[in-house]
Amino acid sequence: MIETEFTPDAAGAIAGPDWLVRRRLAAAEQVAAAPMPSVEEEVWRYTPIGRLDLSRYRLADGPGSTSTVAAPEHSAVADTGNGWLCGVELSAEAARQGVEVRVLGAGDAALAASVDVDLFALMNAAFSAEPVLVRVPPGVSVEGPIVVRHWLDADGAAVFPRLVVDAGADSSVEVLELYGSADVAAFVSPVVEIRAAPAARVGYLAVQDLGPRAWHIGSQVGHIGSQAHMRASSAALGGEYARMRLDTHLSGRGATGDLVSLYFGDGHQTLDFRTFQDHAAPDTTSNLLFKGAVDDASRSVYTGLIRVRPDARGTNAYQTNRNIKLSQEAWAESVPNLEIENNEVHCNHASAVGPIDGDQLFYLESRGVPTETAERLIVTGFFDEVLDRFPVAGAVPAVRERLQAKIAGLSHHSEGMKV
Repeated sequence: MIETEFTPDAAGAIAGPDWLVRRRLAAAEQVAAAPMPSVEEEVWRYTPIGRLDLSRYRLADGPGSTSTVAAPEHSAVADTGNGWLCGVELSAEAARQGVEVRVLGAGDAALAASVDVDLFALMNAAFSAEPVLVRVPPGVSVEGPIVVRHWLDADGAAVFPRLVVDAGADSSVEVLELYGSADVAAFVSPVVEIRAAPAARVGYLAVQDLGPRAWHIGSQVGHIGSQAHMRASSAALGGEYARMRLDTHLSGRGATGDLVSLYFGDGHQTLDFRTFQDHAAPDTTSNLLFKGAVDDASRSVYTGLIRVRPDARGTNAYQTNRNIKLSQEAWAESVPNLEIENNEVHCNHASAVGPIDGDQLFYLESRGVPTETAERLIVTGFFDEVLDRFPVAGAVPAVRERLQAKIAGLSHHSEGMKV
């Protein structure tokens, strides 16, 4: 049982429509009775979860400042401060098309499904102050991404952002979510729900660049209808410990889900990904590509599962995780898995952990490129494949610039490095 200020009384004190208040109270009751996760559980192996002390944090009591990060050319921008929606700017064209970007209201109970994959998703259900809805009507193609910027500046705060993306049948939309913070000790636990109705096309990119004392434990759940296509991507660059669980449910015939992510750890960071590609319908396709680098004494964890259910004949599922280890003290875990209950499928998985490729390094050095420069060029090129697949093209230059700043600080330990 967790003994903190995260109680049913605290959940009940947050304003909202009746259905949301009831859901908060029910989730808070489960939180109060639940044990803290432990490394003894398979899904928390390799993590520092034992160091998390929730009693250090309190619910943010209101918005602070908002992000100053520039948004690429867009159709809408929503800003949150410490978990509270501070403002929305919607283009005239998006408004004319019926696009909505707002807080969940009285009539939205059906849009916010229960996401109870772990304790922290339950905490989000209990304590999310103002869940944000992005809704695109059927048949509408939104020009320019919808940007949601989250900023946290309250020291000791616990923040539970929630985003629901509801893409109607035969619609098209790109969503960019940006997470940033001041240098504060904070706990951030987001939940993202993405619904792609039949024949919808959804591109989603999350950029996590929190401060060095922030803990981030989140969940992303995608539901993909028949003939719909979702490309969900992320860049994990910040935080002391940052974990994201991604559940992708291919529930309609012909559904496609692409999962693309990059991560770069340095210092004592731990970056952690758990992915589930769940094929429940015939002729579905999923393709996962995650690439990461770890430097200094940082760690990364990737565990993934492709599950093919008995009725999912004709599934095509792929899972690839590749990691570069840049110092002797850094460490990367990579654990792909398959669970197949139908014989008429094509599935494969691959993972690799290793140092910078010696042949590539020698090639550049033999042409007069200094070793440190050569290493940085190789690591930069390693991530290009992921950056090229990000769905929100306008956000790529900023991600590349931030990645380059990390690469510029590489520890020079490659010679003689052992894995």
